Amino acid sequence: MSKIFGKLKVADFLLLELSVLVYSLSTVAANMAAKYEFLSLGYILFFGLEFVVLAIYAVLWQQIIKKFQLSIAYANKSVVLLWTMLWNYLIFAQGITAGKIAGVLLVMAGAVAMNVGGAGE
Repeated sequence: MSKIFGKLKVADFLLLELSVLVYSLSTVAANMAAKYEFLSLGYILFFGLEFVVLAIYAVLWQQIIKKFQLSIAYANKSVVLLWTMLWNYLIFAQGITAGKIAGVLLVMAGAVAMNVGGAGE
C-alpha cells in the first residue's frame, strides 16, 4: 500500500476530493443552463459558469496528477457520480432510488478493484 501512496499527505487527498467536487459542479451548471432558452442571458451565464468550473478543475487536476499515479487519480473520478446524484437530489429534487445507489456503488467498487488488484504486481 505504501508503494501506491508513497509520501502523500492528507492535504493531497483533500485536494483530490475537492477537484472531484468541483468537477461535479459542472454538471449542475450545465443542468441549470438547459433550463433556459438557447442563447438567452440565463443560458449564457450558466454555460459560462460551466466553463469557469471546468477551468478551475483543469488547474486542480494538473496538481493532482503531479502527486498521484494517474490510475489512482482517475479512479477517484468515479466519486463524481455520487456527488452528481446528491446535487440532483438537493438542487433539482430528483429522487434517489435503490438502482441509482447500486449503480454508483458498482462503478466505485469497480474503480477500486481495478487499482487494488495491481498494487502488489
